Amino acid sequence: MSNKVIENLYYTKSDEWLKVEDSIGTIGITDYAQDQLGDIVYLEKVEKGGKLKQDETLTTIESVKAVSDVKTPVAGEVTEANIKVIEDASIINKEPYGEGWIAKIKI
Repeated sequence: MSNKVIENLYYTKSDEWLKVEDSIGTIGITDYAQDQLGDIVYLEKVEKGGKLKQDETLTTIESVKAVSDVKTPVAGEVTEANIKVIEDASIINKEPYGEGWIAKIKI
């Protein structure tokens, strides 16, 4: 299976992606990561207003295969959590770079 790589995104070694627009970064996991995890069943709620350091755990994601931490690629404050993926984490499997984003962070 071939995994998608989207231009204009920053990627981490731990398979998170970051899209920066102005001073807001949108964070998600890569297509490769969601493929390796298998069916994603749960995403721990992301706390709005939380201040995080680079590489700090943003949230935890659970699949039928594993539980993994999602790290912040940059330091900043969480401005928005994607409620849709908290309610239905399987969206991340379907659209990891679109509707499957996890949080927005002010850089």
